[in-house]
Amino acid sequence: MKQGLGTQLRHLIELLDGAVQQSYVDAGLEYRPRYTPVMRALAGGQPCTVSQVAESAGITQPAATQTVALMLKEGWLVAQASPTDARQKLLRLSPQGKRLLPKLQACWRHDSGSGFARCRLAISAVRDAGAGHCCPGAALFRRTYPQGEGVTMQQPKRP
Repeated sequence: MKQGLGTQLRHLIELLDGAVQQSYVDAGLEYRPRYTPVMRALAGGQPCTVSQVAESAGITQPAATQTVALMLKEGWLVAQASPTDARQKLLRLSPQGKRLLPKLQACWRHDSGSGFARCRLAISAVRDAGAGHCCPGAALFRRTYPQGEGVTMQQPKRP
């Protein structure tokens, strides 16, 4: 039975997430890929609300709220009440998060031998896979990742 586009894309995301997680492990980091949009949003050093993190990261507010809660629990972030609105919390990287940031940024730089480079190639393959075809997922990847090597990716074998 042929899988639908949504199922195929979820499977691809699981594969990419696993590959990125392994790349962090290979770099000696205990870090979850889902934290990356929040880390990038806070990397500039300015405190942000959850709403600002969500907007900057391009994720939903519920997703940002869940991720921030995990990151607070693990000590990557600190929160304090906003001086202008007590209902809001301002988030910033904790000292632990600040120490981790340069190591993450080194991982994020393009290195042709790294697992992160392999993930970029996989994203490029998905982007290129729909060239000339009416595939909404591939079209989205082409718009999101317009720069990328044109490579092919084989269908993963399932156990």
